[in-house]
Amino acid sequence: MELNKKLVVSSSPHIRNPEDTRSTMLDVIIAMVPALGVAIYVFGLQALALVLVSVAASVFFEWAYRKIMKKDSSIGDLSAVVTGMLLAFCMPANAPLWLPIPGAFFAIVIVKQLYGGIGKNFVNPALAGRAFLFSWPVLMNTFAAPFGYESILNIGADAVTAATPMGSLHAGTLPEDSLVNMFLGFIGGSLGEVSALALLVGGAYLVLRKVISLRIPVSYLATVAVITVIFPKNGCDNLQWMAYNLLGGGLMLGAIFMATDYATSPVTKKGQIVYGIGCGALTVFIRYFGSYVEGVSYAILIMNVCVWLIDKVTLPRQFGVSKEDRRRAKEQEKEAKKKAKEVAAQ
Repeated sequence: MELNKKLVVSSSPHIRNPEDTRSTMLDVIIAMVPALGVAIYVFGLQALALVLVSVAASVFFEWAYRKIMKKDSSIGDLSAVVTGMLLAFCMPANAPLWLPIPGAFFAIVIVKQLYGGIGKNFVNPALAGRAFLFSWPVLMNTFAAPFGYESILNIGADAVTAATPMGSLHAGTLPEDSLVNMFLGFIGGSLGEVSALALLVGGAYLVLRKVISLRIPVSYLATVAVITVIFPKNGCDNLQWMAYNLLGGGLMLGAIFMATDYATSPVTKKGQIVYGIGCGALTVFIRYFGSYVEGVSYAILIMNVCVWLIDKVTLPRQFGVSKEDRRRAKEQEKEAKKKAKEVAAQ
């Protein structure tokens, strides 16, 4: 008689979910394809070459570290591929092809593997790798102009450079680029952050696939929108100033793909909203008062290290336990500690 698996009683957990790390990472990779496609169209195949080098370096360093440390290989979960793509997305499209390699080493080995691997890092590896790459500030702050290549096939060739809209916003003026060009991605900037449309398409895919929820992206973007519409710089039109801030820089990339990283974002629903608000407030603060034109990456990194506290404060109340029960338990705990000290003193 064939055993009916539905009638088998076993120990917990009893929930079965076909989704695993690999399928989740694959969804994230698929969601980034539209932004990569726009980057290749706007900046040429140099953008694709940069992504491929970054991904290859990330996968190699993860494989090599775990091989040296005699640990099971984890490259099959595709998390290193995601890190490599996100790291490249944070770089200028005209960056030299060797530049992602030290960034990948720092992101994978120092930030991720030394803390135990995927899920145990306390900051986003790609953003930490980007911060490390500012050891080469000129290379990280020189941006290719859109369609500045002679041929889309140019790889490693000198590109025409141009200022980005964030430079104008930092100076307190509205960019010359139209909002339409910023929405579509026909502007200068890091290769994965120029097209708000492509990033929103990717974000919608992740939401539909239930890889991410809307709590962090919406609270992040809404906070930036509210602050910038209330406090525009130098008398700029409130709504235009807000729109340019929402579409400019790495805000969409950070809110959708970076801040939502499972390992470095809160697990509680209230905590995710608090986290998103914190990211948004810090982003605007750094953009307004910092010497660097962008604040997304540093805002998310700062909030990453606050996640443990946010989760602790927003932890849901235990079902069936009243405030009086919690107060009584705390008093009993204090009394027990006091008696233990008295016994130790005797």
